Amino acid sequence: MIVLASSSPRRIELLKTAGLDFQVCPAQGEEYLDPALPPGEAAVAVARAKALEIAARFPEDCVIGADTIVVAGGEILGKPKDKAQAAAMLRALSGRTHVVLTGVCLLKGGKEKRFCQSTEVEFYPLTDDEIAAYVDSGEPMDKAGAYGIQGLGCVLVKGIRGDYFNVMGFPVARVVRALRSFGCLA
Repeated sequence: MIVLASSSPRRIELLKTAGLDFQVCPAQGEEYLDPALPPGEAAVAVARAKALEIAARFPEDCVIGADTIVVAGGEILGKPKDKAQAAAMLRALSGRTHVVLTGVCLLKGGKEKRFCQSTEVEFYPLTDDEIAAYVDSGEPMDKAGAYGIQGLGCVLVKGIRGDYFNVMGFPVARVVRALRSFGCLA
């Protein structure tokens, strides 16, 4: 059985779209991004912590942990705590290119596979009115970097280089290939 250590609606949707049969069992532990690690390694460490927590309950199953962060100008942008922080993040992304990193960890029967997927995203220059309207929509509040490319945030994005689904929070094609190589899928 495949177990997703996340309740992310986007991750669930993408695994369903890929045709996988899986169970959702979200990790409950506190997420800690180690500032001493490079951002990609920090995302993988959080993904690993999630996977380890759930693998303790499902030791023979294939457990997937994932964590997505946005990095702009060397600064990690997590999920905004409030509307003011969301607006500040969007101003920081306006007219610039940033990187979306998703750390993934697969665990099964004591074996482990880890990787980090990177995608570059360029934003159009945003006006204060555009930022205010988007923040008022509520969409930015549960998303790393304060935007969702799959929702209203699609109008902010000028272009991407890399995996679109990674920007949604889950590099599904790479995960499926990793599951196959890990012996979790036929």
